[in-house]
Amino acid sequence: MSYSHAHAQPSAAARVGHAHDRPFVMIDGFNIGLAKGTGVATYARNLSNCLRSLDYDVGILYGGSFSAKHSQLLKEVLFFDAPSAELTPLKLALQALKAVSLPGRHNAFEVPITGAVVPDPVVSRLPDYDSIWNAPNIFVRASQRFRLLGVTSTVRPERMPNLCHWTYPLPVRVNGVPNIYTLHDLVPLRLPHTTLDQKTRYLKLVRWICRTADHIVTVSENSKRDIVELLGVDPARVTNTYQAVSIPDTHMSKPEDVVRREVEGTFGLDFKEYFVFFGSIEPKKNIGRLIESYLASGVQTPLVIVGAQAWKSEQELSLLPVSDLRAKLRPDERQRGPKILKIEYVPYGMLINLIRGAKATLFPSLYEGFGLPVLESMLLGTPVLTSRTSSVPEVAGNAALLVDPYDVRDLAEGIRALDTDPELRAELAARGRQRAGLFDEAAYSSRLAPVYESLLERKLSTRAA
Repeated sequence: MSYSHAHAQPSAAARVGHAHDRPFVMIDGFNIGLAKGTGVATYARNLSNCLRSLDYDVGILYGGSFSAKHSQLLKEVLFFDAPSAELTPLKLALQALKAVSLPGRHNAFEVPITGAVVPDPVVSRLPDYDSIWNAPNIFVRASQRFRLLGVTSTVRPERMPNLCHWTYPLPVRVNGVPNIYTLHDLVPLRLPHTTLDQKTRYLKLVRWICRTADHIVTVSENSKRDIVELLGVDPARVTNTYQAVSIPDTHMSKPEDVVRREVEGTFGLDFKEYFVFFGSIEPKKNIGRLIESYLASGVQTPLVIVGAQAWKSEQELSLLPVSDLRAKLRPDERQRGPKILKIEYVPYGMLINLIRGAKATLFPSLYEGFGLPVLESMLLGTPVLTSRTSSVPEVAGNAALLVDPYDVRDLAEGIRALDTDPELRAELAARGRQRAGLFDEAAYSSRLAPVYESLLERKLSTRAA
């Protein structure tokens, strides 16, 4: 990642790049800016990397609380500053009051990234980029305006992009340029009991997106079918680009003996002698049935669950014995029956180690727009057990052991098969690596490029007319 991009400050008047410039594309940093990464944050990073490889000038729009009135140095400092503590009810109420009393138009200014601030602690949260932008509190205020008033917001950057891509359903757009929205899935409508979204408001938002977007991008044929059938969108206005699966070479090429030592030394786990699940602990991820089926399988191989506890996590973890909630498996306890190791969060590099060192990844999610953990595990050569529902089968193909995520018996039998059959594990590992190659960055670029080219050409022809 480069931090050497220095940009002259644009004039206060908005301008659109000339035809001889690289097209300027703006992407929201809504999920990228979260303290702990999400699948959508990974999507946004991969999108930014892909667009730069296609020779687009990429700007990332954040919603930090600092304004344009600060000096150039302080803007950079405040951008890299740690997020504020969780807002109190009083501060949330004041934010909501501001959101409804102020106009829904937000100005965005460029944040100078000069290298004055040492960015090492937050490198993993940043995508590849050409410029960084900020519109103060735009995502919070836009969401509150939509929640309280049912109206959407607009943003006007000092330098107008040629195209804007929103990687998450947000009630925001840039007027005067093509706006692409990514709808990863429609889980709040398909499995309403698995999300906290207010369903009436969510449906209103996605309908607004489908009505006003210049184009909609999604990440699987299953999600495209949901968008077309549930929301009545013309199939020609929706493109499935899938996602790119990529892992930095520093992690991919780490010697196996080093991975073994780090896994055994940090967690007390034997290399290739444990199962792993990674993802948020919420109803959609099906952790409750995973634990139930693991215990029912009778295997002695430990299960490692890596993920932050979200809503209803206590219910999902209700079968997890209190004695198993520990930071490390102690050597003197390894032979006393099934062990479940629950880890709230590990740094990205250590997560890659855990996946590489696992006997298999267990990911029996009830519903996925894409299922990135499946492909990440395959790319790392780890066999996968996953669901035969939603988009997962089209992503996994014949390279994973597919089970019914609602059937505890089917899940338990799959776990036993992976635990006892080394030939099955070897076959799935080999197929998985091959399957992951179909979703590399080059394949993703070839699916994304025509969407952008078509919208930019359409914009140019409209101007000419």
